[in-house]
Amino acid sequence: MSEEKILSSVKDRELVKIRRDQIIKGAIKLFKEKGFHRTTTREIAKESGFSIGTLYEYIRTKEDVLFLVCDSIHEQVRERIARAVDLAYPSIPNMQKAIRSFFYLMDEMQDGIVILYQEVKSLKKETRDYVLQKEREMVGLVESVITACLKDKLQDKEVKLLANNIVVGGHMWGFRRWILQKQFSLEEYVDMQMNLINYAVKK
Repeated sequence: MSEEKILSSVKDRELVKIRRDQIIKGAIKLFKEKGFHRTTTREIAKESGFSIGTLYEYIRTKEDVLFLVCDSIHEQVRERIARAVDLAYPSIPNMQKAIRSFFYLMDEMQDGIVILYQEVKSLKKETRDYVLQKEREMVGLVESVITACLKDKLQDKEVKLLANNIVVGGHMWGFRRWILQKQFSLEEYVDMQMNLINYAVKK
């Protein structure tokens, strides 16, 4: 996570990480229930398990909290894909493993994904631009996996489109869950997404 983007009066980096993880967890719960604008920093502090004074030792504004939520989502995606695929040994099964892992992570993080889509517009331009850049980097990470594993099987534009489809397909499980989860189990959804992806690469 880009800790330098948000100032903290606490110098212990490990403690900062622990406390900010608590803030992120509490904020996601509240933003889901009430939305970003109707949630107060005092409520975030209480949900996180400490006082408002302690909260302000780790963030400056409520916008900082939303930034932390968005940044945490993208960092976890990067870490999950990095663990799932070894690009030193690229292969189609390796790619399939990474993509499948991405879909399951999106299920775990679906509340955060919905918040990201709903509330990123609430960020100031500089922070919003940073979050959108992280989104592009996430798509770029998927592109790099596809490119390495398929070895020029697809053209560059096809790789870019496929990578965006995968990312949106993962996000869709969260922001269209009101209908998708009535029609598919998670396993069915992931299997069907993988079937479509496999069809696309078998040209």
